[in-house]
Amino acid sequence: MNFRSAYEIRDRYLRKDMLPTIFCPGCGIGSVLQFTLRAIDDLKLNQDEIVWVSGIGCSSRVPGFVNFDGLHTTHGRALAFATGIKMVNPDLKIIAFMGDGDAAAIGGNHFIHAIRRNLDVTVILINNFTYGMTGGQVAPTTLKGLRGTTAPYGQFENPFDIAELAVASGANYVARWTVFNYIQGINSIKKALQKEGFTLVEFLSPCPVSFGRRNRMKTAPEILKWYQKITVPINRARKMSQEELEGKVVIGEFVDRDRPGLVRAYREYVERAKRIAGW
Repeated sequence: MNFRSAYEIRDRYLRKDMLPTIFCPGCGIGSVLQFTLRAIDDLKLNQDEIVWVSGIGCSSRVPGFVNFDGLHTTHGRALAFATGIKMVNPDLKIIAFMGDGDAAAIGGNHFIHAIRRNLDVTVILINNFTYGMTGGQVAPTTLKGLRGTTAPYGQFENPFDIAELAVASGANYVARWTVFNYIQGINSIKKALQKEGFTLVEFLSPCPVSFGRRNRMKTAPEILKWYQKITVPINRARKMSQEELEGKVVIGEFVDRDRPGLVRAYREYVERAKRIAGW
């Protein structure tokens, strides 16, 4: 791993005229952004061959801060735009920086169908269990019992498990970590960026302002300590019962496979059509 200083990473990959960022004190989005930039730096990827795409939400502001080409699109539609970019120019590497509400709520259908198609894109997903930008409403990932502005007495609905949803939908690579898992997070992003097809790295990310203060965790360290209580490494989780896993979040690498990506499948389809048509 390349150990450039945070200042070197900042100067190389961020738009200085856009700093400081809008992120609140204790927010984990900056950490995940650093993980992603360090992964790109370690792999020595060409900045001119990477496009960042996002929808709407706190994490979706990231493409505006990085010194790459990018699109800040409409709510939930990042993967629709990513599909267009990748199919028009397959040589580009696409990073979709999304939030849990953006990806799993209004963008839920785009999410599962992008995975079903095995779109060649890497999704970096910030899961803070809340709609942070719009006032702290509960999100599709909010665990039972947690509070938000739309559930002041505690969430009573069942949450989505985004990582498991991605596995079941057919993603080539799926991993989930907390922002505390520095090395694992960077290594997973590096793996994801080098694979064909749909890859997802989900991060549990602190939101002290909209989520934490409504759940008696007013600082990022308090939320990180809570993560330690609720997370279970995947190898240990496989030996636990469903009752033991109730209220827990499994972390680790969920799947790593090599199914053909959408670009390859489409190219093969075009060649097959030409042969059948006699072109």
